[in-house]
Amino acid sequence: MHNPPFPGQSATLMLAGPAGPLEVAVDLPDADVAPQPVVAVFCHPLSTEGGSMHNKVVTMAARALRDLGITVVRFNFRSVGQSAGSFDNGQGEQQDLRAVVDWVRAQRPGHALWLGGFSFGAYVALRAAQAVQPAALISIAPPAGRRSWDFGDLQPPARWLVIQGEADEVVDPQAVYDWLATLQQPPQLVRMPDTSHFFHRKLIDLRGVLQHEVRPWLPENGT
Repeated sequence: MHNPPFPGQSATLMLAGPAGPLEVAVDLPDADVAPQPVVAVFCHPLSTEGGSMHNKVVTMAARALRDLGITVVRFNFRSVGQSAGSFDNGQGEQQDLRAVVDWVRAQRPGHALWLGGFSFGAYVALRAAQAVQPAALISIAPPAGRRSWDFGDLQPPARWLVIQGEADEVVDPQAVYDWLATLQQPPQLVRMPDTSHFFHRKLIDLRGVLQHEVRPWLPENGT
């Protein structure tokens, strides 16, 4: 399977992945937004619980970044949507992410690469960060303390944002704070009060938080 070129407008396409084809959506900034030399690859929540690249938190995060001029690449992990393969509890999903990142870097070599993820997607992006070496990382509701997922020995970049809802009913907020307190280089942490795991009635607030926190990272701001 030959990978397609990077599209000139927002589109959905198929890439070659380690377990078969991967379904990918490329979201370009609107025509009236000055484009930034940044591509953010964003990962979705748990595949076995209905998570996909169409999740509302993922699409709102993509919208927030696009409004800043960032190109966003969303994709379905193996076994989700049109992506082939079987759920692999985060191991194979890291390989899926690497395949998408390799394509982005080959197609946009002059652009900075950011990684992001929501819930299970945040875990996958965190685990892959050491190998991928992104310029920035966005973790929304990282599932510390959940299942058997290992949050030890991670190497996120210096530019790392964590957003956690204070009323999260899926991920224990205190487990997230306790984990972050063990790190030598903690991230920028935003605690969103009265906010559930899926950001019900808080998606617009999430967009504002994301834009406020990552805007200083944009190349136009000299960073």
